[in-house]
Amino acid sequence: MAGGSVSECKEYLFKVLVIGELGVGKTSIIKRYVHQLFSQHYRATIGVDFALKVINWDSKTLVRLQLWDIAGQERFGNMTRVYYKEAVGAFVVFDVTRGATFDAVSKWKHDLDSKVKLANGNPIPAMLLANKCDQKKENPNSTPLMDKFLAKTTGYPSS
Repeated sequence: MAGGSVSECKEYLFKVLVIGELGVGKTSIIKRYVHQLFSQHYRATIGVDFALKVINWDSKTLVRLQLWDIAGQERFGNMTRVYYKEAVGAFVVFDVTRGATFDAVSKWKHDLDSKVKLANGNPIPAMLLANKCDQKKENPNSTPLMDKFLAKTTGYPSS
């Protein structure tokens, strides 16, 4: 191109998993973030679904964030290794109103760590998300349990 310069825009694609037990709100979190929509109606995800969020990081950087919504019962199947492939991060979601979903968090994290690694061999970064905190029947023990879990699994106190 004569007399001008083409400003290059860098594009990045990141695959991030959203995992956790059935009914914890993984799909709702994704829909709220990507489409700014929330629905009270529950429909279980079958297998896997994904959404794409395009983020204009700055004037020269475009980030395409693929959020993979893994069905809650999938941890027991053989397909998770395929779904997890090439992920660079994960959200492990639990429902504060259902203690059993928090009890399953360590199993999901173990499943994740055993099936996907970064190029350097380290586990992919994972963030624990406590969902449905706005519900009235929140488990009063959830914060101390989260603190204990995080201290045990990461070595870092959360409070």
